[in-house]
Amino acid sequence: MKSSEFDRKFDSGEDVTSDLDLSTSTRTNHTPKRINLDMPQWMVAKLDWEASRLGVTRQSVIKIWLAERLSR
Repeated sequence: MKSSEFDRKFDSGEDVTSDLDLSTSTRTNHTPKRINLDMPQWMVAKLDWEASRLGVTRQSVIKIWLAERLSR
């Protein structure tokens, strides 16, 4: 398919995902990076309580809260 045909389909709102090879796609800046974080025991306890309340892991709570804060 020529790029002009692809552009026409995309611009007209047609679904172009079937025309893409997504097998090698990557998300920029989404490679996990391991860090260590020291915090007081009371913070860990509150994080664990919140994680239990939400039914998710402590790590998920931390990532969600950090993402919300950083997107402001």
